[in-house]
Amino acid sequence: MEKDWSRKTAVDIFNTALSAVDPYKLVQAYCESISAAYSKAHCNKLYLVSFGKAAFAMTRALAESSIRDMITQGIVITKYGHAPGPLAGNIEIFEAGHPVPDEQGLAATKQVIGMLQNRDCQTLVLCLISGGGSALLTAPLDDITLGEKQQVTELLLKAGATINELNAVRKHISAIKGGRLAEIAHPAKVLSLILSDVIGDPLDVIASGPTSPDESTFRDALDVLEKYNLRAKIPDRVLCLLMKGSEGNVSETPKKANPAFERVENIIIGSNRIATDAAAGMAIQSGFETTILSSEIQGEARSVAKWLAQKALDIRRRKADGKKVCLISGGETTVTVRGTGKGGRNTELALAFAEEIAGIEGIILLSAGTDGTDGPTDAAGAIVDGQTIRRANTKSLDPQFYLNNNDSYTFFKNNGELLVTGSTGTNVMDIQIVLLT
Repeated sequence: MEKDWSRKTAVDIFNTALSAVDPYKLVQAYCESISAAYSKAHCNKLYLVSFGKAAFAMTRALAESSIRDMITQGIVITKYGHAPGPLAGNIEIFEAGHPVPDEQGLAATKQVIGMLQNRDCQTLVLCLISGGGSALLTAPLDDITLGEKQQVTELLLKAGATINELNAVRKHISAIKGGRLAEIAHPAKVLSLILSDVIGDPLDVIASGPTSPDESTFRDALDVLEKYNLRAKIPDRVLCLLMKGSEGNVSETPKKANPAFERVENIIIGSNRIATDAAAGMAIQSGFETTILSSEIQGEARSVAKWLAQKALDIRRRKADGKKVCLISGGETTVTVRGTGKGGRNTELALAFAEEIAGIEGIILLSAGTDGTDGPTDAAGAIVDGQTIRRANTKSLDPQFYLNNNDSYTFFKNNGELLVTGSTGTNVMDIQIVLLT
């Protein structure tokens, strides 16, 4: 009974975090600001570009407001299964591949580029940007093919590259990322409302910063490939482009002094910190002494799991009987893929955590992606406790085998501990909730 109550409480806290970063509500709150920007810039046209996992919900907020009648044309690009229906107004919706880009994303992005080219000073380009935008808004640079870009993306993901590293490469083989969307739209007024899925909320990294000055260089992109020993594995045309760029023979991504940014305004409207703060508030209301450990967790999922478990075990040893404690963290870990199984960073973290607390009562962990998906799975993550490993043993599930094969999803599916939420419509990285009772 205690276990069921704790699990329900953890889910309630997680849902409170999701509600705080509901993209519909966040964009809705900015409708007056959009109208004001349109009037102040003396605009007579409004072009909407919305891309990312939260693109549909963000756009729906405008389609159900007075802004709808101001939209000259709009294009939405979101992940497959993330657009439940049509939207009112002159808005076209595309679903495309994520985390690896595909032909649908390429076709949709070509339409975006065509829509934004040759705009004038009386045009407002409104961008609604959310996590996943790097894969969904895709336009390979020069003669690089989509297949080559897909190969580079897959290699970096499997190597465990951070989002900053991944995007440093993606920006330099893209015709629209790294500030190039702003260049295409110039001299139009550009207003971007951004839901951050990146640690520290750096504008040039979120969705690969299409409307922000780029702080990375071609040399940085090459350094990422060298760090993960990928230079010999990536396609020749990609390596050639990056090398030419590092030698100054290909134009760099636009930097801060570029005139394309003179009329650009980028606003962060939602972040992991907002979500973790809301989770903490709910935990306190539920009677827990609560600590936010960090909203910038990063590193290998298994290493973070051990660190988090050690924190929980230390507190458990010291806390008074009857005292309830909640630890909250947020961010985005990575997984170096060595096996052939199915899973994501949250289920891998949860399985490693379960091993650390095996046999210990009174500790529960929920680790989940705020977008409702964890890697290439239909689960947001998993919920584990001190009896997870014991239950697995009774089913002849060897946790170490599943970890070694990067097959944490299958482990939890067989053990009945997956957290399945469906698409949440938002995306501000991951959240871990540890309850000690």
